[in-house]
Amino acid sequence: MFTAGSIAYIIFAAFALLVLSSAVIIVPQRKAYIVERLGKYLGTLAPGLHFLIPFVDKVRYRHSLKEQALDVNPQVCITKDNVAVEVDGVLYFQVMDPTKASYGIEDYRFASIQIAQTTMRSIVGRLELDKTFEERETINASIVEAVDKASEPWGVKITRYEVKNITPPQSIRDAMEKQMRAEREKRAMIAESEGTMQAKINVAEGEKQEAIKKSEGEKLKRINEADGRAAEIEALAIATANGLRTIASAIDTPNGKDAVSLRIAEQYLNEFGKLAQKNNTMILPANLMDITGVLATAKKVLDHTQPADNGKAKV
Repeated sequence: MFTAGSIAYIIFAAFALLVLSSAVIIVPQRKAYIVERLGKYLGTLAPGLHFLIPFVDKVRYRHSLKEQALDVNPQVCITKDNVAVEVDGVLYFQVMDPTKASYGIEDYRFASIQIAQTTMRSIVGRLELDKTFEERETINASIVEAVDKASEPWGVKITRYEVKNITPPQSIRDAMEKQMRAEREKRAMIAESEGTMQAKINVAEGEKQEAIKKSEGEKLKRINEADGRAAEIEALAIATANGLRTIASAIDTPNGKDAVSLRIAEQYLNEFGKLAQKNNTMILPANLMDITGVLATAKKVLDHTQPADNGKAKV
């Protein structure tokens, strides 16, 4: 059992620990403690080890100097075109002066949220529904400016504000969805029509180029054919002229006239045989077997074209 002395020792040790715990304060990094002495502001403790007077000095407020985030609850805002939308966001702030944050206002967190909400309702009320989705940056900047100005006496710096959600009523969401669907279908039809138009233009341009190429090819083909026919006629004329000169030279040789007459008779008989093969109706000479008459006619022609002594043909 504990004796009276041991009990007194235990009580004294507990009291000493209590006094020591209240006298020694360790402030963590990025923290600030506000100390009051007998209810009056004494000072702000920076990070580190500090000693206080037990039962006289007391840590009244503890502040974090790091940037903090406050969730701004959803609220109903009326837009310029009388549509009720639900808007929420996140407010970021940092305590710059712990003394002002302690004695400048009762609760700077609650006050900052209230100013952010009222400023948001005011800004959204000046915008139409469609603009609220487009002007997020403007809304954020306006709320930061308003809350930061109001919180300056509190020793709080508002760093930024972010709108999280803008939720219109279900009927408005359905109408917006229909509008977006119609807009997408419109863009699709426009894109399709432009594609069709471009395809037709490309086809027409291709047909045009094809027609030009065909006409140029046909032109070159006709030019080449004409050149070929001209060359052919020229070559034939030259060959005929050479043949005639050769025949004329052969006539002047001994027995040349007889040879020519024989050749003419031979061709006459060949052509007459061809006529008999190709036609059902035949035109026969009065004296079919009078080959000598043909030969005599050929000889007469040769005599008629024989050159005279002065180098000209007889007429």
